[in-house]
Amino acid sequence: MVGSAEILLAFRELSNSKQLDRAELHGLLQDGIHAALAKKHGPTVQAEVEINEDKGTIRIVLLKTVVEEVTDPAREVLVEEARFEDPEFQVGDVMEIPVEFAEFGRAAVQAAKQRIIQRVREGERTRIRDEFAGRVGDLLSGEVQQIERGKLVVMLNRFREAEAIVPYREQNHREHFHQGDPIRAVLKRVEDSPKGPRLILSRSDALFVQALFRLEVPEIQQGLVEVKAAAREVGSRTKIAVQSRDEAVDPVGACVGLKGARVQAVVAELGGNERIDIVPWSPDPERFAKLALAPAKVARVFSDAATRTIQAVVDEDQLSLAIGRNGQNVRLASELTGWKIDLYSSREWLERGDSPFAPLPGEEEADVPLSQITGLETATVAVLAEAGYRTLNDIMDLEREDLLRLPGIAPGEADRIMTFIDELTTEDDGGEGASA
Repeated sequence: MVGSAEILLAFRELSNSKQLDRAELHGLLQDGIHAALAKKHGPTVQAEVEINEDKGTIRIVLLKTVVEEVTDPAREVLVEEARFEDPEFQVGDVMEIPVEFAEFGRAAVQAAKQRIIQRVREGERTRIRDEFAGRVGDLLSGEVQQIERGKLVVMLNRFREAEAIVPYREQNHREHFHQGDPIRAVLKRVEDSPKGPRLILSRSDALFVQALFRLEVPEIQQGLVEVKAAAREVGSRTKIAVQSRDEAVDPVGACVGLKGARVQAVVAELGGNERIDIVPWSPDPERFAKLALAPAKVARVFSDAATRTIQAVVDEDQLSLAIGRNGQNVRLASELTGWKIDLYSSREWLERGDSPFAPLPGEEEADVPLSQITGLETATVAVLAEAGYRTLNDIMDLEREDLLRLPGIAPGEADRIMTFIDELTTEDDGGEGASA
């Protein structure tokens, strides 16, 4: 028969493997013993359980109330029986009956063990849920434990008891993993299952690319640069929009890295074949749409807030680049901005007889008044007009020094005007990042 010392040793090993402290072990062991007592004596049984781990002993005492007539044998004893042990017993007294641990038998010990394992599993589920509920979007690493009906079952490096899978739809199907391969993936969500919390990982979601940039770019880790939006077609192309919280930090340059080292490290993790466009984020939907359509150079954009639609006009030689292969570039730009983007060539735009907008900049037959351009402050337009600059062509060739000579134009405003001019010309916006 198994003794209490052996049981304590076995449960101590169990607690060590499940990272339980001594107090939690004792609580679980006491619960298990109570479960075993209930199975043998009845569900209403009352008992005291004292565990002395130093001596390797477990003291168990049944507590029964002395009564004249027994209605619940699990917790009551006849006064006549009690007086066999001690003639002083009176009705209402509590009789203590020592129980040898060996009396439990194999079945009772198994019941105690099952109760402890159940509690351990409940504790594990709670810890897993608490650990990962707030970590959606985090990069997790582990090892492919097995491949089961298309899904990858992953054993995480730092939380091995957690159930983690990469479903078939969350995989990059240009990649091929085998059992035992190391793997990194992003936590997409935490699901409840009959076995407890299940971590759903992904290597196909745009969240995965964002997590890789957080890993590779210290400025993102420090909070100086933020990834504001991302759109992805797995295995082919990703666009991310970034913003700097420090004027001294170029968000696109930080993500690209010296000689493209940082973006290339991300591309390598994605399999080496995926193109990544990194563009500056802007709260202005028209400006953001222009940036998002990189590497195409956009001449004009117009927005309709009611329908969240952007009309983008590009020169003839930029149309195919703006559309992208099978419409990929404009589709990702639309997803990145959250606005529907309709593309027009400059010829198509001018042929629209019902167009309410001014002709394109650079067209010989017309110029664009500054007052009709979205993005310039009214006060700035007034200062420029006072100096004789009333149209886009008037300011196109101005330098920063020319602007600073105007009364009312501060250095910061001069910089914003120069940036605005750059964006409205056919010069590259500087929004495209490195790609493989």
